[in-house]
Amino acid sequence: MNKVLLIPNGNFLCHFLLLMAILLLVGSCGMEKSRLIVMKNSHNAGEKHSFQDGYNAMAEHIKKESDLEIDFQIFPASQIAKEKEAIEMVKLGVIASTPANIGAMGSFVPEADLFNIPFLFRDAAHFYKVVDGPVGNEIAMKIENKLDCIVLGWWFAGVRNIWNKERPITKPRDLEGLKIRVIGSSIILDGFNAFGAQATSMAFSELYSAVQTKVINGAECDNTDILDMKFYEVTKYVSNTEHLFPAVALIYSKKQFDRAPLKVQQAILEAGRLSVAVQRKAMQQKTEESKLELEKKGIVFNEVDKRPFQELAQKLHEKYAEKVGGMDLINQVINQ
Repeated sequence: MNKVLLIPNGNFLCHFLLLMAILLLVGSCGMEKSRLIVMKNSHNAGEKHSFQDGYNAMAEHIKKESDLEIDFQIFPASQIAKEKEAIEMVKLGVIASTPANIGAMGSFVPEADLFNIPFLFRDAAHFYKVVDGPVGNEIAMKIENKLDCIVLGWWFAGVRNIWNKERPITKPRDLEGLKIRVIGSSIILDGFNAFGAQATSMAFSELYSAVQTKVINGAECDNTDILDMKFYEVTKYVSNTEHLFPAVALIYSKKQFDRAPLKVQQAILEAGRLSVAVQRKAMQQKTEESKLELEKKGIVFNEVDKRPFQELAQKLHEKYAEKVGGMDLINQVINQ
């Protein structure tokens, strides 16, 4: 029996080819969609802050080095979450990364409070040497283990000084009777009480009105915050105590990192290292520019004899040594 070979007519063949083209197009779109990697990054500063500069540098490098489509999203001003909530979201893998100030990190990793000891660092060069060296690596490892993350590097939140409307602060006795808002760290609170101030902690967003209504007399922060938050409208004197060099751990979710292709992982690590130099340089530049602007607005800066403050701060070393990793670690920082 002869077999009959069925040849599709022209209309059938056209429809068949059209269907195959549609299926290929849908499939390729699905493949492209699967190649899209979304990275959500949250920070609590404004768009003009050095944190934004650091993230912009990261975004540029990751997109350049990856052959996949990267949607690197930056959410400033706590649009996604406040700092501690953002840290939790990184741990859970909900967002990719956040710069975690050591003031907030201390509640998750007690040893991180080492960097919150007032007058621990002599200057910015000493600070960078410590965080980029063995001590910084040791603290970073503890953060990584506790929060299931990768510390891409240490950013810098700007040297903190004391400001108030009453008088210049040149020695500890000048703080007596002044109610000063400090960051929410027990070490900083104890330190400022030891200096003679009435230390208190409150939300940063409430600080302007609290000083304006004389609920408190002043606070401590860096020059960029004084300018950006318009504290110059409610204060007069900024004393260059340089009592704190706030370390900021740039943490990246281990869960999200592990899901990324190897080439993207490498780009993330490289971008983190690159962002450190960019962010620090931007922070230094913005700090200097802010001081000039503040002087134009009538703010009076004064130098401080740090020795009496440093002597009082040493009393905190033994009190908090066990919590932050021991006296040997504190001395290692001091002597570095």
